[in-house]
Amino acid sequence: MTLQIENARPEEKELVISLLKEADLLTEDLPNGLPDFLLAKEGGVLVGVAGLELLGSLGLLRSVAVSPSHQGQGIAGQMVEQLLVNADQQGLQAVYLITNTAVHYFDRYGFMPVDREQVPEAIQQTRQFSGLCPSSAVVMKRNLKHQTA
Repeated sequence: MTLQIENARPEEKELVISLLKEADLLTEDLPNGLPDFLLAKEGGVLVGVAGLELLGSLGLLRSVAVSPSHQGQGIAGQMVEQLLVNADQQGLQAVYLITNTAVHYFDRYGFMPVDREQVPEAIQQTRQFSGLCPSSAVVMKRNLKHQTA
C-alpha cells in the first residue's frame, strides 16, 4: 500500500490521541484542530503523527510517533523533514523539541542538545517544557535558514 502524508483534520484528534498514548507520548496539551500536525496513513489507516507548535518565530516539534507495526520504514523521518521544510517556509528561526529517549534519533536531523537555561521564553512557557515533560528531559534545537545572528 502507498503511504500518504497529509495535514491532520480536527475530527482526527481521537485517533491521534490513541496513537500517541500507544507510544507513551503526551496528549494533555494537544492543540484544538491539530494545526500544523501531519498524519501518515496507509490504506486510510493512521500509522504516524508529527506536529509543530508555532510560537512566534520559533517552533516546538512534538508528538512524533509511528505505530509499532510501521516503525523502521522512515515514516517519522518523512514527517519530520516535511515539518522542518514547512517551518523554514514560514520564516521560523529555530525549532526546539523535548525528548526523554530520542536524542540520537533527532541529532540526524540537525538537532543539538541545549541547556534548559538557554531556551527562549516562548518555549519555556509551553506546558511541555514547564511541567508535562520531566526536568531530566533533553531539550534540543535546530536553527533554520531564517535565523538571526
